[in-house]
Amino acid sequence: MTRIIAGRAGSLTLEVPDAGTRPTSDRVRESLFGALESADALRGAVVLDLYAGSGALALEAVSRGAASADLVERSARAAGVAQRNAARVAKSTGGDAPIRVHRVPADAFLAGAAGAPTWTLAFVDPPYDLGEVELATTLGRLAGRLSEGALVVIERASRSPGPSMPDTLRLTRSKKYGDTTLWWAERV
Repeated sequence: MTRIIAGRAGSLTLEVPDAGTRPTSDRVRESLFGALESADALRGAVVLDLYAGSGALALEAVSRGAASADLVERSARAAGVAQRNAARVAKSTGGDAPIRVHRVPADAFLAGAAGAPTWTLAFVDPPYDLGEVELATTLGRLAGRLSEGALVVIERASRSPGPSMPDTLRLTRSKKYGDTTLWWAERV
């Protein structure tokens, strides 16, 4: 079971796609969002969630005060789940933070995002089998759409090498949680 951990939609149960996604565990999300709150990175954040799956990461951010969220998921089934979860979170939070679900591959979304907002917080949680070159390409496309000082949190299998960063993203830390590692980067 996946749920919103805290904030205005705290304890709300989220639907999870039945196949093809790997939801971030509650333990990892609790640690991640505790650190984001300590850094004051959530209040008023403009959030992007690439490879969104159920949308749990962006929706947790909205519950905790983000100004808006874009959830990007190419799977029709997972995007439908994310849309239903987004509607439930919007209802719980009063709907004052726009939540948009985009059913498109991450790179295609970034390539066509000319009129999109400049994000201040991005979650990049691709399937573990996504290659390192493909991830580096996505991060390169993402970097140009981020505001200066924006945070990027990348989730990968602990057995994966650290992600290759474009010149405009600087790795600031990493933390291992069993089979999962989170890498933090900042837009410079």
